[in-house]
Amino acid sequence: MGRAALAVAALAAVFHLFGAGISPFTALVQRPVHLALMASLAFLGVGVRVLPRSKWGWGFNVVFGGLLVLCCLYLVSQNEALVARSGSPTGLDLATGAVVVAGVLLLALRATGWGLVAVALASLAYAMAGPWLPGILAHRGYGPGRLVEQLFLSTEGIWGVPLGVSADFVYLFVLFGAFLDAAGGGALLIALANRVAGRTRGGPAKTAAVSSAFMGSLSGSAVANVVTTGTFTIPLMRRSGFKPFFAGAIEAAASTGGQLMPPVMGAGAFILATWTNLPYGQVALAAAIPAVLYYTALLWAIHFQAGKVGLVGTATAVKEKVAERAHLLLPIVAIVVMLAMGRSPMRAAFWGVVAALAAASAVKRTRPDREQIAEALRRGARGAVQVAAACAAAGIVVGMASLTGIGLRVSELILVVSQGNVLIALMLTALGSIVLGMGLPTSAAYVVLAALGAPALVELGVPLLAAHLFIFYFGCISNVTPPVSLSAYAAAGIAGSPPLKTGWTAMGLASAGFLVPFMFVYAPPLILVGSVLEIATTTLSALLAVVALAGAVIGYVRGPLRLWRRAVLLAAALALGTPGVLWSGIGLGLFVVGGLLGAAGPRATSPAPANSAPLQQVLPKESSSGVVVE
Repeated sequence: MGRAALAVAALAAVFHLFGAGISPFTALVQRPVHLALMASLAFLGVGVRVLPRSKWGWGFNVVFGGLLVLCCLYLVSQNEALVARSGSPTGLDLATGAVVVAGVLLLALRATGWGLVAVALASLAYAMAGPWLPGILAHRGYGPGRLVEQLFLSTEGIWGVPLGVSADFVYLFVLFGAFLDAAGGGALLIALANRVAGRTRGGPAKTAAVSSAFMGSLSGSAVANVVTTGTFTIPLMRRSGFKPFFAGAIEAAASTGGQLMPPVMGAGAFILATWTNLPYGQVALAAAIPAVLYYTALLWAIHFQAGKVGLVGTATAVKEKVAERAHLLLPIVAIVVMLAMGRSPMRAAFWGVVAALAAASAVKRTRPDREQIAEALRRGARGAVQVAAACAAAGIVVGMASLTGIGLRVSELILVVSQGNVLIALMLTALGSIVLGMGLPTSAAYVVLAALGAPALVELGVPLLAAHLFIFYFGCISNVTPPVSLSAYAAAGIAGSPPLKTGWTAMGLASAGFLVPFMFVYAPPLILVGSVLEIATTTLSALLAVVALAGAVIGYVRGPLRLWRRAVLLAAALALGTPGVLWSGIGLGLFVVGGLLGAAGPRATSPAPANSAPLQQVLPKESSSGVVVE
């Protein structure tokens, strides 16, 4: 099974590199073949929970895994014929689709657990039970055949945007990181991070958050940012002492915020400027303070978590020279430059893999041998299987939302339920943005809800720019909002952690993204509307609010916090985020009571294993034959 898995992993690498750099495939070829390859690896025991070693378990793997692969290949082989008879599927088409739907659910169950599978099953039940549901939830209802047709024979189901994200560039970026790490690229980044921030508590994670912010601003895609920087920052954070799920959550939260960070902010911000007929420079300036608040909360959350688990900065001097591995930075620079030039993430990943292999092979010390290449292929496969399983199951949720129109119904609910109350309208708009953002690109989610929800908010008195930024924020933050949190799933694949656990943790770390939009709607100085004094005082109060929020989420400030102190800190964050001198004073008092008075615990005296270790202990060692080994 090990040899078979390695062969499939090598085939997957060849297929994805060919499609990215030589001859692109259509969506209904790329995605089914991708799923077939990932399913083959999964049923060979790669990246999933292994069934008991029994004849039944082995036979089940062979039969069901083989059926799923054959059904995916059936779609590829019958591609043109299926398009020709669109709307009139045959019995064989529907039977094949039913096997794929069942296979995706089983694959997600073994890769991610019951959480995502339960949501997918609930979405299927909702699609069938429409005529018997009350009020606005009711719809015409759809039979099993129509559901299979939507999920299997279109790109609005299993083969939709979520799996497209996995197939187009997640696998390639994971492979890129695996090859570069095999040559010592990960160790090089550890060395650089120790030089930059090794003396601060949680320094490597803070460095990762800041780098992801700037990278995300360039790429404009949370998932692309995760798979670009996360292949290095997540192993770096793990080695510095953070648990895998927390390291993945940090990367997901940091990468998601990149779309909110000026000066670039991705394609969505340009659409926002065009839609509101405002200069892009004004939009970017207005987004500056909210972005700073978001990352302030994230950096303090990292600081508090590092203190909570006893990570301390290291005073150990960096003795190991890193100049002999500096050439391994060139592939990273190449990817950043290509994304900045507007190249697609898929093409950037292709040239990144090529550049990584070329740079590593150019110097004898970093040249990978056969076993290291094989391990890189296996590592890339392990990371990609969980992501593919989660994204395919997420496609079921997105497909049912598209078929039943539940996303648009949520948007309509804003106008009906708010009854002129701005707070209720904002909360419903936020919910609609998150629902529409599940599995959709940020720009698409923004466009849909900007057309439906923004006019209602403006009519209720919300400033035009604030209303559109509000929607844009929640469209972005849906990337870390379970159950369909694509950036968290991508980060979990790299970290080797449970996707849903990573998603919930990322949501907590990104909690400022849920508070800040309400703050700038009620306090326009945060988007530079007002005098200099108003902007300064409001920003200071908001900074204290997000620090209090970070302490409440982590449960640590000067020491561990009991539940009641966390509740007081949460109240402090809400008060400090509410405009008015009185509320700021109340919030400041609550912040002192909840986070400062009597909260100091014993200082961490034992350094974290990797965070305080001498650098030579984490850099790859060289064997007597001159081959770099981990």
